[in-house]
Amino acid sequence: MIAPVQGRVGQPVTFEGYADDYGNHIVALEFSLDGGKTWAVQDTSNSNPDLMIHWTYTYTPEEEGTYQLKVRSVTEDGRKTPLAAVAELFVEA
Repeated sequence: MIAPVQGRVGQPVTFEGYADDYGNHIVALEFSLDGGKTWAVQDTSNSNPDLMIHWTYTYTPEEEGTYQLKVRSVTEDGRKTPLAAVAELFVEA
């Protein structure tokens, strides 16, 4: 779980967190705001497999409401995090 975030319509909101797969090389992070139907990919193939990856993801909401950002990692052997981390975004007008 990632801490909930407050935002306003039309203003960028930046989420941040850390990813680690305990010695397995994370080559990408994936982000979804539509329940996992589509994923935006951030390449992390240049990262050090022995260190956590600090990531950021910026989104500009166009409507008020509650959103959920899902975040998962992908290792060099193609495994994806089975249960994505989730952050709540509460957007006001």
